[in-house]
Amino acid sequence: MPTLRLFEAHRTTRIPPEQRRGIGAQLQGQGLATIEGLLTRTAVLAFAQSVMRVVPHRDSDSDELTTIRDIGRRARQPGLGGLGNGELLPHTERSSEPHPPRLMLLVCQRPAATGGDVILTDGQAVHDYLAEHSPAALDALTLPNTAFYGDGGGHPSQVFTRHPGRRASIRLRQDSLAAFSPLVSGYLPQLRQAIDAVQLRFALEAGQGYLIDNSRWLHARTAFTGDRVCLRALGTPRFPMPTGFPHAAPLQAAADPAAAGGGAQ
Repeated sequence: MPTLRLFEAHRTTRIPPEQRRGIGAQLQGQGLATIEGLLTRTAVLAFAQSVMRVVPHRDSDSDELTTIRDIGRRARQPGLGGLGNGELLPHTERSSEPHPPRLMLLVCQRPAATGGDVILTDGQAVHDYLAEHSPAALDALTLPNTAFYGDGGGHPSQVFTRHPGRRASIRLRQDSLAAFSPLVSGYLPQLRQAIDAVQLRFALEAGQGYLIDNSRWLHARTAFTGDRVCLRALGTPRFPMPTGFPHAAPLQAAADPAAAGGGAQ
């Protein structure tokens, strides 16, 4: 798995309101920015509020940030894997909602004793890999309503959703709350191969974090030991962002975003 010098390639700093335009351009182009120097919860919240309208989550605290740490056996319950210390497979955030939050910020407050590396995967790179190596898989993964994410109150969708202007978005989870149509399940090995081929892996030190476009980037984590603590914010960007990412590959599947609940937002 390649390791990206992520904080050289995508670095930004704490951004005052007048500089939001710069991080907006970075997210529009790459869908990713990295941040350093956010050593306190107050600093993380201030940064999050400067770039997004933070939205609450089932597990968020009163300030709408979510504390990500090992909660023990309770993390074995469906949908709570991120609050354990085990491996977390690549996914987009809140995939079971009709309209997932567009941005996700995650900042490390205390690193793990061992493990706990971050794994990020650009959905555009996955899409391009499949277009080159397995176009049939790409077409299948674009068929509407071939994935269901969540429990009985979840959301039907598909892995890739087409949008006007030759753009696409990705929506994925790979835990017990994901179900796939037989039209798609045979192509999941090709999808996982594509994800593995383009993953980026790195460790976060205290105060370091990343901000991603949740309709483009998958995020994951390796298993860890120790009291690793991260803070997460989800929300709507305070700057314009086009839907998803540009693609060059022709998609043959007759996907209908309206039939799929609007696709990933």
